[in-house]
Amino acid sequence: MSKKNQEETSIALAQKVLKTEADAVRALIERIDKRFVDAVRLLAECKGRVIVTGMGKSGIIARKIAATLSSTGTPAFFLHPAEAVHGDLGMIQSKDLLLALSQSGETPEILRLLETIKRLGAKLIAITGLSSSLLGQAADVVLDCRVDTEACPMNLVPTASTTAALAMGDALAMTLLTRKGFKESDFVNLHPGGNLGKRLLQVSQLMHTGDEIPTVRSNAPLIDIVSIMSRKGFGMTCVVTAGGILEGVITDGDLRRHLSQPEELVSLTASDIMSHSPLTASESILAAEALNLMENKRVTSLAIIDSHKRLIGLIHLHDLWRTELF
Repeated sequence: MSKKNQEETSIALAQKVLKTEADAVRALIERIDKRFVDAVRLLAECKGRVIVTGMGKSGIIARKIAATLSSTGTPAFFLHPAEAVHGDLGMIQSKDLLLALSQSGETPEILRLLETIKRLGAKLIAITGLSSSLLGQAADVVLDCRVDTEACPMNLVPTASTTAALAMGDALAMTLLTRKGFKESDFVNLHPGGNLGKRLLQVSQLMHTGDEIPTVRSNAPLIDIVSIMSRKGFGMTCVVTAGGILEGVITDGDLRRHLSQPEELVSLTASDIMSHSPLTASESILAAEALNLMENKRVTSLAIIDSHKRLIGLIHLHDLWRTELF
């Protein structure tokens, strides 16, 4: 076979594989019915842990589904079915729910778990390609993940079937996430590391508070303003009332503009220099949103206030850059 023919054959085969797997996932759409709703309900009502199991390639998919559930607020872990019958069955408790993956529905290692599951009264959801199988019949809910053919040219290697099972697991996890009201803030708490976690950090987790914030009263003279700005090092200071209400901010730029009129310097106070409508944000704003806001408005510091306009924090552009949001 010539090099050109080899390239054409490779491209054609890859396209066929992708089409076969895409068709397998697309076919699941028509099978999302009351059984799926019942499966989500069982997962949502589970008082224990969700235990995901599968053998071979299905086991690899099961691990991923367990990880997705855990990262979105549902306690879950993977249980190897072969190891379960050699001592790990104690992991399963009556309040748990077993999510079992088996394309044939007749995987011996999984079928051996059924007696224990039924004896304990734990719930069972099956993701299988054969609803009438022993696993399907034993399940409280069975989700149909049959495929017409595998993407393997010999129709042997689990490919389309595992892709379909993975997609069904994602559909369960995302629907469950929404039903539980899982929010971005919850995601941040479970993903403190990595770029995604950093992008979802709230300003409250990064802002300066208390004595770190440069503040003056509205009647503060120029010498006090310059002193506090020099000591705190933010290139600005907030102007607050005795009760901590933010009245304005003074930046290096504001000072420079007034220094052009030296005859007025002695009599100037904070109220004469400050910007009366400073840029502010709430402590719940995401770090990525704060960065975007500050860059668009071309400011280096952002005052953080509560619902009563009290000053509670200050975030500097460098604080956001250090979180590697780019």
